[in-house]
Amino acid sequence: MIHNISYRVFVYGTENEEKVKEAVQTLFPNSHPQTDTIEGYFKNPVLILHDKISKNREIKNFIHILEEIDESSKKQLRSELENKMDERGNLFLRFDKQRAYLGDLKIIKHGDAIHVKINIAAYPAKKEKAMEVARDIFGV
Repeated sequence: MIHNISYRVFVYGTENEEKVKEAVQTLFPNSHPQTDTIEGYFKNPVLILHDKISKNREIKNFIHILEEIDESSKKQLRSELENKMDERGNLFLRFDKQRAYLGDLKIIKHGDAIHVKINIAAYPAKKEKAMEVARDIFGV
């Protein structure tokens, strides 16, 4: 199924860290993100929240949450699944950070996002096999 899921999200100086954590909790309710600070383009501090989920219960919870996304996001995922997966079977998704804070999950192509990397368990670890597994997991 899935080996692990990792995410990262940037918290800019104009944002409230607690609100961004709440947005992350919409996708990963049991996650306790680690933090790193980097220097932004204008020398301002940017906080990065990140974590790696590998417990089966939390992965199943994430899959259940994904089943509840709106139909337009499901349709987008179906049509772009191949483009969102690398050759080693990692599926990359971005969720709108602002909407996640409001409890609404929307897959987006770019912009202010929660970046999610899903490591699909497929043997051999090749894109074609991972695509089959991903289609089965996400019902696409």
